[in-house]
Amino acid sequence: MKVPLLGKTLSELQTIVHDLDMPRFTAKQIASWLYEKKVGSIDDMTNLSVKNRERLKEDYEVGANAPVHEMRSVDGTVKYLFRTPEGDYIESVYIPDEDRATLCVSSQVGCKMNCKFCMTGKQGYTNSLTATQILNQIYSVPERDTLTNVVFMGMGEPFDNLDAVLRALEILTADYGYAWSPKRITVSTVGLRKGLERFLEESDCHLAVSLHSPFPAQRQELMPAEKAFSITEIIEILRRYDFSKQRRLSFEYIVFKGVNDSLIYAKELIKLLRGLDCRINLIRFHAIPNVDLEGTDMDSMIAFRDYLTRHGIFATIRASRGEDIFAACGMLSTAKQQAEKKKE
Repeated sequence: MKVPLLGKTLSELQTIVHDLDMPRFTAKQIASWLYEKKVGSIDDMTNLSVKNRERLKEDYEVGANAPVHEMRSVDGTVKYLFRTPEGDYIESVYIPDEDRATLCVSSQVGCKMNCKFCMTGKQGYTNSLTATQILNQIYSVPERDTLTNVVFMGMGEPFDNLDAVLRALEILTADYGYAWSPKRITVSTVGLRKGLERFLEESDCHLAVSLHSPFPAQRQELMPAEKAFSITEIIEILRRYDFSKQRRLSFEYIVFKGVNDSLIYAKELIKLLRGLDCRINLIRFHAIPNVDLEGTDMDSMIAFRDYLTRHGIFATIRASRGEDIFAACGMLSTAKQQAEKKKE
């Protein structure tokens, strides 16, 4: 099996060209073909000599793979399904919104965190994606050249696959790679401590922390990871860092009817986050099978948002998108896997 070049850093490409007895500058040429021009084949790298292209093709390939399925929403949202070499499925979601075009990418097949409200968690954990597989989601969607933002909020816990995620972030932000500003990228986490600290030290991308309840006992019911990575401990770590400049800190808060939607919760959030330069994103819940949770009404969400805003915490209500196309993360891949099992 040939080794993919997509997902290689410049230093790794330099090692490859050195081992193949090519000029050192060839590494930058290859990086440009991959990350700037986004070619589909080594044959397209026309400023490499024919001899060097043939030599490279003996063991390497670009390694890009198109989605195997897509679902389009009436609101313009597109959910893409990719298949991994092992035969598993992952999802990416393209979300156009006026002057923004965001792609939500996955970092794992399934997830270990088992959050009550998440369909991906119901799949269990199968595998972590390589940097190649993470970047391929960006590389291979038809809208790739229109993207303004990427969010790591798809399947999986990014900090449980941090080496591959950091490698992908390096390529997205490096001069030799996509040359994006870190401000265009947000990484979401339940708050794995070692991963959190390392991410904050090694990356300048935005951070989003899944919160969902300010009360630790209730958060643990919704998110079992609370037992090992408490929200109070996470916030103490975050207080050591400066979020008042380029990097943004946000908290994701899915609002469940009769569970965490009263102003008691808003008051407790204000206490918990006091002094942090942050925002809260209030999110409508997309129902998933066999889970006794439902989304709250819009009036309650507006009241919740307005209370937070009046008390000094910037809060937004995230617009619901793609509700007609297996909107909840993990729904499409689960359906595909179940369909294939029935065929067996």
